[in-house]
Amino acid sequence: MYAWIFSKIPGPLWFRVILAVALIAGAVLLLMTYVFPWLSQYSPWTESTIGLMLL
Repeated sequence: MYAWIFSKIPGPLWFRVILAVALIAGAVLLLMTYVFPWLSQYSPWTESTIGLMLL
């Protein structure tokens, strides 16, 4: 996947590296900001049945 992204970006090597890192960081930011919080409401692992136990 990264090779495909890298091969499709035009320009010199330094520009392709910077743009590829920016695209990947943008995808991670999009996932962390919108997709994962939206999916967490449908996850069965968000509700815990184990109470807080203080020692």
